[in-house]
Amino acid sequence: MGAALTRYRVVAYVVGVVLIVLVVLGMPLKYAWHDPVIVETVGPAHGFLYMVYLVATFDLGRRARWSLGRMVLVMLAGTVPFVSFYAERLVTRQMREPQPAAG
Repeated sequence: MGAALTRYRVVAYVVGVVLIVLVVLGMPLKYAWHDPVIVETVGPAHGFLYMVYLVATFDLGRRARWSLGRMVLVMLAGTVPFVSFYAERLVTRQMREPQPAAG
């Protein structure tokens, strides 16, 4: 499960950074200064990377036996700027906690 967590963490950071670039730089440039170059280049990249994020989240959630609701919430974290970083920290902390022995 360690490799799945690492994949998720990397993709969560990349998606978060690209989304911030898109929203903080690209959107103001497009709508205030009529320069859509960042939106036109970073937007499709974010779309593709978000799909990779969904797959990585699904893979980790399946291996960790998350509920469907939790998996969907973590997936939605990639759609709001800065939230993917918060979700990544929570998921990493919870995944690294020692699990109680079943018995």
